[in-house]
Amino acid sequence: MSWEYSYSTWLVPVTISDRGTASVKVKGMEVGLSLTLMDKSGTLKLSLLDCGCYVKAISIKLDGGSSWLYQVAVDAFEKQIVSAVEEAIPEKIGEEITNLDSKLQDLPKEMPVGEAAALNVSFVKDPMLSESSIDLEIDGLFIASDDRNIDVPENYPRLSLSSPSCRAAEMIQISLHENVLKSASFVYFDAGYMNLIVDKIPDEKLLNTAGWKYIVPQLYKQYPNDDMELNISANSPPIIKVSDRGIDTTIYSDIIISVLDSGEVISVACISLVIHASGSAQILRNNLAGTIKLDELSASLKWSKIGNLHIHLVQVI
Repeated sequence: MSWEYSYSTWLVPVTISDRGTASVKVKGMEVGLSLTLMDKSGTLKLSLLDCGCYVKAISIKLDGGSSWLYQVAVDAFEKQIVSAVEEAIPEKIGEEITNLDSKLQDLPKEMPVGEAAALNVSFVKDPMLSESSIDLEIDGLFIASDDRNIDVPENYPRLSLSSPSCRAAEMIQISLHENVLKSASFVYFDAGYMNLIVDKIPDEKLLNTAGWKYIVPQLYKQYPNDDMELNISANSPPIIKVSDRGIDTTIYSDIIISVLDSGEVISVACISLVIHASGSAQILRNNLAGTIKLDELSASLKWSKIGNLHIHLVQVI
């Protein structure tokens, strides 16, 4: 490292200056500290309980300029320099802990998920620390963006997820509560996101009464070559169950079949569906991914203005 100084005063019209280099060697330094990390109103509070520093010796060698003179002073004050270092390091650590705590206090308690929902990411208990890991538990429930309360059951099982590529090292593991999925279904159902009007599909003939001519002849007879639309809506939030096998869900929904006759939307029949599906979740690299499959689909005629429908034929479509 380099050192220099310059000094002047109006009493002496000459500037006194000098410069040179210095090498510093610290021997036997030990720093110890005790911290607490706890939940405080949904955020993490980091506190420094104790901090100390011990320095066995500090060797400072000056070179250049009148270093031979300054070296005498440095050597004479070695103990005072050591004491100053032992006091300065804990003070600096305390400042950095305070700065880090301030950043933890600024962590958001909610994360928006689209326009209708937000994810409650506030902490619900003190972190659990071990020699090689830290366990954090957050609320994790979806909430409506308009702050409406979503009533979900208190007791829920957990679904554990782990990264297959990191399983041996146990780098990350997620325990997903059933209520997280339930709260999401409640919020999005309440916001009307489980209603869908289908008026365009790849096979467009199925959205014209001509495509139903031989399946529901009375529909074609009453509304020949009219375009159609399907109004699909869930009757209630999906029922979600989490088990060791994965995630099971049951969805109760209605499909209202309508025809577009002379610019007027006319509802002609309603079919009730019960959908049973299952899925699983896993961590793939930096993403939380999953799979879902249809286990069972049953349909029944809820009401009709065009007579009886052959549900088993409609269900195939």
